[in-house]
Amino acid sequence: MTKPKQLPSTKWKLTESGDKIIENHLSKEFGIHPIISQILVKRGFQDRELVRNYLYPSLNNLHSPFLMKDMKKGISRLLKAIYDHEEIIIYGDYDADGITSVVILYKFIKETTPNINYYIPDRVQEGYGLNIPAIDKFKNNNVKLIISVDCGISDLEQIAYAKSLGIDTIVLDHHAISGPLPSAIASINPNREDCAFPFKGLAGVGIAFNFLIALRGRLNKEGFWKNRNYPNLKEYLDIVALGTIGDIAPLVDENRIFAKIGLEIITEGQRPGIKALKEVSGVDNQNIDSYKASFSLIPRINASGRIASPLDAVELLLTENFEEARILAKKLDSYNRQRQLMGKEIINEILEQIRMNQRIGKRNALVFTSDKWHPGIIGTVASQLVDLFNRPAFVISLSNGIGKGSGRSIPGFNIYKGIQQCADLLLSYGGHSYAAGFSIKEENIEKFSCLLEEIISGSVQLPELLSQTIIDAECKFTDINLNLMNQIDMLAPFGSNNPEPVFYARNIKVSAPIIVGNNHLKMWLNCNGVSCGSIWFYMGEHISAVNGANIDVVFTPQINDWNGSSDIQLKIKDVDVIS
Repeated sequence: MTKPKQLPSTKWKLTESGDKIIENHLSKEFGIHPIISQILVKRGFQDRELVRNYLYPSLNNLHSPFLMKDMKKGISRLLKAIYDHEEIIIYGDYDADGITSVVILYKFIKETTPNINYYIPDRVQEGYGLNIPAIDKFKNNNVKLIISVDCGISDLEQIAYAKSLGIDTIVLDHHAISGPLPSAIASINPNREDCAFPFKGLAGVGIAFNFLIALRGRLNKEGFWKNRNYPNLKEYLDIVALGTIGDIAPLVDENRIFAKIGLEIITEGQRPGIKALKEVSGVDNQNIDSYKASFSLIPRINASGRIASPLDAVELLLTENFEEARILAKKLDSYNRQRQLMGKEIINEILEQIRMNQRIGKRNALVFTSDKWHPGIIGTVASQLVDLFNRPAFVISLSNGIGKGSGRSIPGFNIYKGIQQCADLLLSYGGHSYAAGFSIKEENIEKFSCLLEEIISGSVQLPELLSQTIIDAECKFTDINLNLMNQIDMLAPFGSNNPEPVFYARNIKVSAPIIVGNNHLKMWLNCNGVSCGSIWFYMGEHISAVNGANIDVVFTPQINDWNGSSDIQLKIKDVDVIS
């Protein structure tokens, strides 16, 4: 059989072999399958303590929050506000990370003082970060302390203005720092060069959670909980997990602990807001992993801040009333449906532009602009473009000569550092390695696009711009059983910097292929007397090419729950027809 040119669709790359002696030692010590120990060693887990902490995440392994620079200053200033009955405002961002950060801070601090409120700016009318009109409102309401979370580190002018009005600021932020620190009482950000906190990859909600650990400890030392219920911060981890996964933070170190424990709490579904969100998302009574959180729960939280009011999502996560939660969850679901339709229209418009001029899709930097696009949708559109073309993508919404832009990147290109080199063309910018936001004058967009093209071509090698499938290990079908599946589950939750394992099997016979659902290719794969069911999403057009063929296949095994029964199914990543 002639090998179709479109198969395989990616470049396959088998990760380098690890130390076999260490692999064997780990297999024996932890009772794990050789394939699992091979994956661990290849991913840098060779020390037994590192492996133990990875396989069995525990809150006991969190770092001391007081290792963060300015943590003591921030806690001391908040304690003064609590004891002096000052008015406090929590000021957050309008995405899932900012929303969840606001919720846990407000929920905890509300137990210590009634003089606290929260504020999230309108994405379209106010934009990202602190703003002067909002600060004026706070002054009129006699606010003495602002706690900014998931924003603030670059708001030098606004924080200085607040200070001139007699309002102090505590900044809790995780975004990259491009210049001097603001004149805040405390600027708590692990990315500070003088910060000793060992893990730099926290999302905003992770920093907020560390802040609460420190606050609880200080209050306990001062006898605050003597005649009160001592708060269990573990109960907050369902919310922390949503914010961490939603921000695509690396699921290693503390983030892995937050996500692992938090997803278990989400599955239990005790919080009314999350229970209602699971119900409206169609995943109630299911085990919630990082995939279901990312594609079912988090988009609905994000949708409120993208096209409506993020306050609906805050209220959903704060309410103790299930019926109220149901009403709010349905609102978020309707926002998400609207967001999907708007995003689909933008994507179709961009794809049409590429179809008319195919050179656009071959550029190193995909930059698209329109005055018809909602600024709340452009981030998700940029993400879709990255998935489709494996290029850094920048989508800009124009209004009155000013563009609000959102960029998403690929492994190998730090998008924040990239746009930092374009600073002279930008009005403002911020972000981290995979995602960034910026504002720009319309007349500078073409120069911006050309400069990005140069920057990316100079910093990323062509193979990195080609779609690659990274393979962890070769695997025989005889290895695939429930015991292996249970051990693969020990490596979860999967996400940024902790991808699900990808295996490779050779000389596999295909039989009984059929197209199911939305053009998915379902087929049986047979090797040495062992048969496995498989699914290749959105690849129905390849049915004739693989029918009866011998193939090499790249896949991830998964448990498929259907009609009350479970079996092992191979989720295909790519196929190479060999005969």
